[in-house]
Amino acid sequence: MSNSTSLEKLKTVISTLLGPDGCPWDKDQTPRSLCDYVIEESFEMVEAIRADDSEEAMEELGDVMFLLLFIAELYEKKGSFKLADALDSSSAKMIRRHPHVFADTKIENQEELLKNWEKIKRSEKDDSKKTFDSLPKGLPPLLKAYRINSKSARTGFTFESDEQCVQQLESEWKEWNSALESGDAAKSEEEFGDYLFALVELGRRKGIKANSALDVTNNKFLKRFSKMEDIAKEQKKDVSEMELSELNELWNKVK
Repeated sequence: MSNSTSLEKLKTVISTLLGPDGCPWDKDQTPRSLCDYVIEESFEMVEAIRADDSEEAMEELGDVMFLLLFIAELYEKKGSFKLADALDSSSAKMIRRHPHVFADTKIENQEELLKNWEKIKRSEKDDSKKTFDSLPKGLPPLLKAYRINSKSARTGFTFESDEQCVQQLESEWKEWNSALESGDAAKSEEEFGDYLFALVELGRRKGIKANSALDVTNNKFLKRFSKMEDIAKEQKKDVSEMELSELNELWNKVK
C-alpha cells in the first residue's frame, strides 16, 4: 500500500471515529486535551528509536501520526485550518530556511548555515519578538539548556574556543565547591545549575546532545543494575540488604 493511500485510510478512520456513529471518547476530545497524549506517544517513539527497535519505532510513529492527524481534523472541523494548510506552511518554511538548497545562497560551513537559519527565523517574526521567544516553555530543563546554548551560539554569543568553554566549566566547578563548603543550600543548587549549563554547552560544541547522552547512560545503568539483581537473586540475596562492597563486586562483574 502506498504512503498516500495509507494516509487517506488513517484519515478515514479518524473521520469515522468522530462521525455520528463514532466513539464517544474521541468525539469528546479537543486539541488541548490531546496534548499530553502527543507528548507521551512522542516519548515512546523516541525510546524505540534510541533502542534501535525498528518494529517498535514503526508502531509508535504510527501512533504519533494518528494523534497529529486527529488534531488536524479537529481544527478543520472548527474551521481554523486544514491539514493541507499546515503541510504547505511547513514546506514553504523549509524552502525559505534552506536558501543554500532551494536558491543560490552559498554556505561555507555548518556554523554559517546555522547562523543563517537563525537570521531567517528572526526575519520571519515581527520586531517585537526576541531570540528566545520561540523556545517552548515546557521543554525538559536539560534539553532546554542545550537549545538555549544552541540558539545563543547562532547569534554569535558563545565562547570563541572550546578551551574557553573548558575554563568556564572549571570555574563553575570551583564556584560550586565553594558554595558547598559555605553550607548555603540555595547557592549550592544555583552553582550546580551553572556547572550543568556549562557542561551542556561543552557537549554541544563537541557534537554531543546532553539529553540524549544522559538517556543512554540512564539505560546503561538500569540494565546493569537489573543484571546485579538477577545475580543476587541466584545467590538468594536481596540487593537492598547487601553491603556496599558486595554491590560494588556485583557491579564490576556485570560491567
